[in-house]
Amino acid sequence: MLPLDFILFLQIIFFLFITPGTPRIVIISYSMNYGVQKCVWTALGDITANIVQATLVIFVLGAFLSNNPILLNVIKWIGIFYLLYLAYDVYKSKPKSINSKKVYSKSIFSFFRDGFLVAGTSPKAWLFFPLIFPQFIDFNSNYVIQFIILITTYIVLDFLSLIAYAMLAQKLITWIKANPKTINTISASVLILIALIIIATQQY
Repeated sequence: MLPLDFILFLQIIFFLFITPGTPRIVIISYSMNYGVQKCVWTALGDITANIVQATLVIFVLGAFLSNNPILLNVIKWIGIFYLLYLAYDVYKSKPKSINSKKVYSKSIFSFFRDGFLVAGTSPKAWLFFPLIFPQFIDFNSNYVIQFIILITTYIVLDFLSLIAYAMLAQKLITWIKANPKTINTISASVLILIALIIIATQQY
């Protein structure tokens, strides 16, 4: 079975992925310095960290949430406030400077390690999975299958977005410099709208 509100889940991660956060800044920088092929390893490191994070938090939470609907409701409301926080954080963030200066060569492992550590040490990622994923999982049904669908969708789209950033690095940098707040404003507005939709469809 598909997870709850799967289309809404796709909308959330789409607008999160097009926002140039830390992993994408790293990808852009590496693309300029080392080329797109090396960025594939950084992207693989990123999604590997995401798989570890999501698996840990969901399966630890799953045992409790299936028998604790009140706790699930609390987590959903925390997730709503987290979405609003993300909207604020995205809106107020400023495009970071990207170093295009050539640097020394790196091993394939170092590219993978950098991607893994950037994603694995991100507080936002550790908050995203326990606060957002439960919004779309019915813990009274087969939540393992639902989790597999969600995490597979997440990592595939995350990987593709990272590679897209790498491939379009030069044009993207030029566009961000010319329109430093436009993409952040759009993404923040959509996150707020999604939070309002979740509130409107919340079951009490």
